[in-house]
Amino acid sequence: MNLLQSNSLLSCQKVSKKFSRNLKKSLWYGVKDGLSEIVTGLSTDSLRSTEFWAIDQISFELTRGDCLGLLGKNGSGKTTLLKVLSGLLKPDKGTVKFRGKIGGLIALGAGFNGILSGRENIRINAAILGCSRKEIENKIEEIIEFSELKDFIDAPVQTYSSGMNVRLGFSIAAILTKPDILLLDEVLAVGDIGFTLKCMRVVKSMMQNCAVVFVSHNLDFVSQFCNKVIVMDKGLQLCSPTRTSSGIDQYLSLFSNDEQSSISGTGEASFEHVELIVNDRPCPQLNNYSIEQFSDLSMLLNVKFHNHITESVQFYFQIESAGGEAIISYHDNRNSAQHAINKPGLHQFHLALGKLDLNMGSYTILGCIMTVENNRVLTRHESLVKFRIKSKSMFYGCIVRPSTSKILNI
Repeated sequence: MNLLQSNSLLSCQKVSKKFSRNLKKSLWYGVKDGLSEIVTGLSTDSLRSTEFWAIDQISFELTRGDCLGLLGKNGSGKTTLLKVLSGLLKPDKGTVKFRGKIGGLIALGAGFNGILSGRENIRINAAILGCSRKEIENKIEEIIEFSELKDFIDAPVQTYSSGMNVRLGFSIAAILTKPDILLLDEVLAVGDIGFTLKCMRVVKSMMQNCAVVFVSHNLDFVSQFCNKVIVMDKGLQLCSPTRTSSGIDQYLSLFSNDEQSSISGTGEASFEHVELIVNDRPCPQLNNYSIEQFSDLSMLLNVKFHNHITESVQFYFQIESAGGEAIISYHDNRNSAQHAINKPGLHQFHLALGKLDLNMGSYTILGCIMTVENNRVLTRHESLVKFRIKSKSMFYGCIVRPSTSKILNI
């Protein structure tokens, strides 16, 4: 199919796809639209009762070497868009044009016959992909070895776990698919870390010679693979294809109001007020603090002790990612970090957190006050503070450490 620009491999222009929430009406609309298109050559592009736009007005263009990341909450339309791009679904509005061969790693293992063995399913799936019998026999041992399922390959697929199914599906698609346009839908979440790393190497080698559309909720993978990003929400494209760092930042902003604070503990203490100090200056009082990467951070805490505490107390703080993963913990058992509370009431504390060498993104701080002697938790406050790290670049990993290099003449 010819493209508007000769160097483009994939062009998606104002593509929309609608679905019905009612199964019977969906079937009736399908028959009605099919007949209408046969008679008039036109499709219906307006919504009817129970219908909604699963994707609406999506536009982008990719050349060889591009990797476009699709980000969005579950149900935002990412997989529907991949199915439209692959030809599994026909768009109701807009056009998809491509040059070369489209290959997709989508719903891996979904088409396996459970009664047949893994080996027999390899042969069937390879034939569906257009491989000759000779090509299949030349590649089958390579697929089995890659899948690491040699001991189970002649067992019925219905005895496989879901992870084994996906492993086999990925192995077939990765080894037999050599596309110009590659569609990837959460394909790197296929098993243990060893197999995931192997999959990453294969995907990277495939990406060198094609244009890629990549769907993943793993932002580390997105930052590593993608050179541009589209953020989707309820079927809408929130931005034109933008650089990866800006797209990830916009995606994280969708969750800024989702995180709910949770307070537990004995209730003998409570955080009454928390103020962030960035580079010795108080942060503005906003819902989400925005902090430049590598800034020096400290916290000013107003803590109320509701009872007389006979034991010394200490603080524990933890910086967590938007996904709730612990990134940095602050916990000091030295005597200097132990505080004797002589009377109930309001007390003020200062906590130095150091330089924030965190990657760009959204973070929360968990705060905890406990006794020294028996570790009794007086209060534990999740999402005590929410903040975002600003940066012009997005790097792989959570922590970003600047380094210097020099040439050594040997």
